[in-house]
Amino acid sequence: MQNWVFWDDGDHSPAFNMAADDMLMQWHREGQIAPVLRFYGWKPGGFSIGYFQKTKKRFDLEEIQRRGFELVRRPTGGQAVLHHNELTYSMIVSEDYPGMPSTIKEAYKVLSEGLLLGFANLGIKAEFAIPADSKPKGTANCFEEASWYEINVDGRKTAGSAQTRQRGVILQHGSIPIWLNLEDLLELFIYPNERVKERTYKSFAKKAASLQEFIPPETTLEDIRAAFLDGFQKGLGVTFERLELSADQLEAIEQLAKEKYQNQEFLYAR
Repeated sequence: MQNWVFWDDGDHSPAFNMAADDMLMQWHREGQIAPVLRFYGWKPGGFSIGYFQKTKKRFDLEEIQRRGFELVRRPTGGQAVLHHNELTYSMIVSEDYPGMPSTIKEAYKVLSEGLLLGFANLGIKAEFAIPADSKPKGTANCFEEASWYEINVDGRKTAGSAQTRQRGVILQHGSIPIWLNLEDLLELFIYPNERVKERTYKSFAKKAASLQEFIPPETTLEDIRAAFLDGFQKGLGVTFERLELSADQLEAIEQLAKEKYQNQEFLYAR
């Protein structure tokens, strides 16, 4: 059984969270740390956009700020996600890891097995999304459509993931909403007209769901974390050791957050 490390580091700023995933990739590439599973939260809440997404005329930047969220650009592709009242995970592993498929789509399936088992641990029957149409619809909102091997419950997307491969290392991270405020999310987008906005509001509830709809009200965040940690351990067939980062490593993350993920040109250039 392979040994991985597990880092459950609590809530951080959006820039810190993306810089941490970025640095974990580097340290794994350099052989400093084993493959990593990370759980984290966001304080303040973050509105993350995909690496290649444009910001101009797509997102209401003033509304994002007014609602107390911070914009951040991910190192991964995909569409925009509001990170608020959720469990976020990331996995960092080498492309040549035993049993890891060479294609992104099939790697999603391997790495996401733990998500299915985590939902099962919470008494929720989830399944992999298999899109009928292989072409994305072009929406800017991640939770408006499920990609291959993302997670659906009752036909609605309940976990969104994104992946990148950089110099031999895979990063997959994703959002598991615990509670979803429709207005907090949908008011952050710019719509061509009120009719399109109204249609989006009406249809969104049929496309996305949060854990709160399926779990008993007494379920705690600790219960949710434990369910998914067990799911990933079984899905990956690994054992976890707790990862403790040094003060120098945490400082390196903070430095990258400042230099890259809070850099205005990186945020808005596209």
